[in-house]
Amino acid sequence: MKKKTFDLTSMYQSADQACRLMKVLSNSDRLMLLCQLTEGEKCVGELQALLGIMQPTLSQQLGVLRREGLVSTRREGKNIYYQISNPQALAVMHVLYANFCNA
Repeated sequence: MKKKTFDLTSMYQSADQACRLMKVLSNSDRLMLLCQLTEGEKCVGELQALLGIMQPTLSQQLGVLRREGLVSTRREGKNIYYQISNPQALAVMHVLYANFCNA
């Protein structure tokens, strides 16, 4: 049986990506936004009503999620809809959602 070898460079790159994702998730407003988006696409007004996050904070945190590539947007009329677009983030959110959001 051949022993599996590890590419340390790739492992460190993956660890850096995981740390970056966990850093983004470490903010409770962003985590709550992603928890809601785990259920499906939502517009800004829906997110504000569901979570009670004030508009300046909501815009700031959605901007962080967008810059980090975790969510994507689409415009329909005056509404901007958000959805989780990063498969790794969605996988982590499914685990977190099952254990914490759906309690």
